[in-house]
Amino acid sequence: MSATGLELEGRLALVTGAGRGIGEAVARALVAHGARVIATDLAPEGVGKLAREHPGHLTARFLDVTDAAAVEALVAEAEDSLGPLDIAVNVAGILRSSSVEDLTDEDWAATFSVNANGVLHVSRAAARRMTGRGSGSIVTVASNAAGVPRAGMSAYAASKAAAVMFTKCLGLEVAGRGVRCNTVSPGSTLTDMQRALWTASDAESEAAAAQRVIAGDLATHRTGIPLGRIADPADIAEAVVFLVSDRARHITMHDLYVDGGATLRA
Repeated sequence: MSATGLELEGRLALVTGAGRGIGEAVARALVAHGARVIATDLAPEGVGKLAREHPGHLTARFLDVTDAAAVEALVAEAEDSLGPLDIAVNVAGILRSSSVEDLTDEDWAATFSVNANGVLHVSRAAARRMTGRGSGSIVTVASNAAGVPRAGMSAYAASKAAAVMFTKCLGLEVAGRGVRCNTVSPGSTLTDMQRALWTASDAESEAAAAQRVIAGDLATHRTGIPLGRIADPADIAEAVVFLVSDRARHITMHDLYVDGGATLRA
């Protein structure tokens, strides 16, 4: 730990999907623990706000993770201007809910393009540089849906399962060169993506909608949340901070569920 007590001081981190939700929470947590952060997103508003709030500690950049050339260019530019990349966190993701019968080819392809291909592009660009230096940490934010079937979420679940196994395979390949690769798999988390799944009427409160998630749904074979609360994005961010820190120096190829027990670790 540094003299200031900030365990990530001096480290440079790249976070995708940092404009809101879990990505924003991850970027904030990394800064709070001393890291300098390159916060990227398709939408400039969220990361721009973060940069204004953390001058000198956070840099905002536009990034489309589905564009491999753009990812490679941004990582190269970041290393040239800000220094070696120590941490990469894949958070960017999309969810298009549909039954398999109604699932379009376009929705399937778009989901994989962000949730799986984007993880490949960012992780590959980061790993190529980290391995040469003999150190680094890559974390992919996946989902507990990657391990438990979910009705209406086949594309999302399949893409997240792909991201988890890709990250583990990468971790195996680069372990001997000092780079650790892990995943964090959240359950229901209070984000815009979660809210978009709710079917609550305009008159129903967010708390009531959340309570339905906590209670579970027998009709869709979905368990509730044993801990009795929906996660806050900060809960996921703290798990990420742990995995990229030296406290987790002997952990790689691990999938850390942060879901309040919702999957019963099935």
